[in-house]
Amino acid sequence: MSQHASMREITLHVNGEARTCTVADRSNLADFLRHDLQLTGTHVGCEHGVCGACTVLVDGRSVRGCLMLAVQADGCSVETVESLAAGTQGAAGLGPLQQAFRDRHALQCGYCTPGILMSLTELLRDDPAPDEQAVRLVLSGHLCRCTGYQNIVAAALQAASKPAGDA
Repeated sequence: MSQHASMREITLHVNGEARTCTVADRSNLADFLRHDLQLTGTHVGCEHGVCGACTVLVDGRSVRGCLMLAVQADGCSVETVESLAAGTQGAAGLGPLQQAFRDRHALQCGYCTPGILMSLTELLRDDPAPDEQAVRLVLSGHLCRCTGYQNIVAAALQAASKPAGDA
């Protein structure tokens, strides 16, 4: 980091825990989460906000962590993929959406998965019973080079307690 980088102290709630850190004004949220807070579940892909791999929830809404500065999250609540398993009793400590991904084989390499999980978490909070079209609309903001998205859709509908045949 340059000696000329301006630093600022920020306080935010990350996965329910208050965190106060000093961060460079130009540091993006994804890098801050990964490097400063060691929350490496947030992935950085294209660094242009196109792929969706860096998606996290800020005050309950999905944002691209590569496009938001960490200082912009000062005073906000941030949820990362690590928050999804907190306090769950599913297989291997997985949250319901993660368990559905496991059950439906909805990932391959897994690089895009954390961002997809966060966007689907927002969808399922806003609409606990989305239809396939709503799930596909959310997924249209994510790039996955490994899957055909069908198993991801099936997993989202399973997590929403939709019958498997509806996918």
